[in-house]
Amino acid sequence: MVGEVNVKEKIWEYLMSREVGIIGVCGIGGVGKTTVMKHIHNELLNEAKAMGFKKVVWVTVSHPLNVFRLQDDIARAMGKNPSDWGDELNRASRLMKAMKKVKYALILDDVWDKFTLHSIGIPEPTMENGCKIVITSRSIDVCNYLRCQVVKVPPLPEQESLHLFLDKVGRDVLRIPSLEEILQLMVAECAGLPLAIVVIAGSMRGVEDIFEWRNALRELRQCVVDTEKDSEDQIFKRLKFSYDRLPNSSIQECFLYCSLHPEDWEIRRKDLIEAWICEGIVEKLGSRREMHDKGNTILSRLLNCCLLEKAYNKACVKMHDVVRDMALRIKSTSPGRFMVKAGMRLEEIPDEDEWNEDLDKVSLMTNLISYIPQNMSPKCLLLSTLILEGNKVLEQISECFFANMPLLKFLDLSRTGIEVLPNSICKLEYLTTLILCGCVRLKRMPSLSKLKALKKLDLDGAGLREAPKGIEMLENLEYLDLSCPDLRVLPEGKISKLFRLQYLCKNPIFSTEIRAEEVAGLKMLEWFEGRFYWMKDYSSFVSKLNLFGRLSHYSLIGVGFRDVCRAEGYFWKFDNNDLPKRVILSRFDIGEEDELVLPDDLQDLRIEHCRVAGDISIFQKDFTQLQTCALKYCQGIGCVVSLSSSSSTSLTVMNNLEVLTLEGSKHLNGFPESSIEYQCGQFVSTF
Repeated sequence: MVGEVNVKEKIWEYLMSREVGIIGVCGIGGVGKTTVMKHIHNELLNEAKAMGFKKVVWVTVSHPLNVFRLQDDIARAMGKNPSDWGDELNRASRLMKAMKKVKYALILDDVWDKFTLHSIGIPEPTMENGCKIVITSRSIDVCNYLRCQVVKVPPLPEQESLHLFLDKVGRDVLRIPSLEEILQLMVAECAGLPLAIVVIAGSMRGVEDIFEWRNALRELRQCVVDTEKDSEDQIFKRLKFSYDRLPNSSIQECFLYCSLHPEDWEIRRKDLIEAWICEGIVEKLGSRREMHDKGNTILSRLLNCCLLEKAYNKACVKMHDVVRDMALRIKSTSPGRFMVKAGMRLEEIPDEDEWNEDLDKVSLMTNLISYIPQNMSPKCLLLSTLILEGNKVLEQISECFFANMPLLKFLDLSRTGIEVLPNSICKLEYLTTLILCGCVRLKRMPSLSKLKALKKLDLDGAGLREAPKGIEMLENLEYLDLSCPDLRVLPEGKISKLFRLQYLCKNPIFSTEIRAEEVAGLKMLEWFEGRFYWMKDYSSFVSKLNLFGRLSHYSLIGVGFRDVCRAEGYFWKFDNNDLPKRVILSRFDIGEEDELVLPDDLQDLRIEHCRVAGDISIFQKDFTQLQTCALKYCQGIGCVVSLSSSSSTSLTVMNNLEVLTLEGSKHLNGFPESSIEYQCGQFVSTF
């Protein structure tokens, strides 16, 4: 686009100039500053060697400014570890010393607050050192304070705005009779702001009726009436138009929930949907799988209308910082208010007077809060959600902290440093979700028997050695993750009483296994991850798989006791790329007494470091759903496929097989080359 090209050319001209050291890219939110600088950043990376830059660094600056975090981010981007650099003053000195040794190009994105380069530890760019700094900011005052050569990013011209709108809404709309004039008027209302154009066009994608376009134009005009030029309201009101067009309040709530995460955070899709389910935002359906399908449908809707963005990691989504600002503005005034101070490196929990009585959700995730004062008990009678995730130095929570939160339903303490949960948690009679994953120092929990409403308990990676007392009393529990690496004690009969369980995971090495008979009665189970130490226990479970009519995901991991210490690092958990039905067997002795039994609907099979006694075939029947198979370093496998003159097994056993890996397994027989080539036509990896 011409406007963007002109801005890029001007920035590049200043980057090439010896007289200009600091460049300020300025404009209102949503005008495209960050987008322009991403292009510049990529060009700098490509031209770094020719321009003499040893380091090209991009850092997004927090708001409000946190000097410690900014120093930390720059140092790490420069390849340094500042963890032992001390306070801000010492860190500034160490960072200054490190940066003076290299010619750098530093991009500081989204700067709101004034600061001096010296206070951070950034050397002043000079003609002699050839270093360059580029900041993006909504504030001309910030640019002037840093003595920047300012480049203003103007709104897009009318024709470029129209092209961008059509790119996002789809050019098929041009075939709608009489739409051209309405289209131009709607584009004009976007005020040349690329973010507004993209989001508004996304909200109109798929609309074909002329009356709906006319109505949307009327609503958009009402949204932006009395908006001052160059004010932040320009973008917020236009973005809210797209929010208001979301089809129902449930999808709106799902969107607003994303703002509880820190700015520029990559949010895992699976975790986000789980949170929506636990919060009751996604309606209760017949199965958890159906609810995840519903959640993914909502995510697709929010991505298609550009209120969310795809992240670099395909398993995640992101929220544009301006869109997040809009969401937080909505929740600052509407019923069910949010207090969000996520990712701000807070060292102390907000003062009690900030915890208003009408708060619905509080997010303090990924901060540096180390303690909660003993006498602190915020009066939040309507609070339903509290997220303290990622406060790694938080070791204690006072007994009275939850006393005035009677309606708390969702409590996330994951990846904190807590060692003991306060007994007062047991009084939260409406609590439905308790997340303690990654609490590696957690050694003791009170009895959970009174938490009758609890539906989800996540202890993945927690430091517990015993299962929580009273767990068998949680009759409404639907989700249980007991993947605690040190868990040694799981008394018999506890799991079998949780008849509403839909999700059960019990994975890590060294911890106690779940017995097949414990799980056999869980008729609602849809997702199971479990570890077995004896072939007979594994085989017993497989023989009972047909009892689970709802089971859509299973991961059965067998690690034999004979070499369990060598398997310490084996810790397989499902991720988004895994096939939903898999078996992993490692270090088992497989013989005629301990027959190898595999599920009929198996999709992913991995057998590693197993000893096979006798002339045993891996596949003695059809596995038509099998897609990947890996046999590595197994001793004594007679043949992979059992063949006979009258059998056609070799022709059907691997109809859907895409990847076959044979590694370090000697003396394989009974696997004709023609069978491999024919059945595994897409890809075979043989070593």
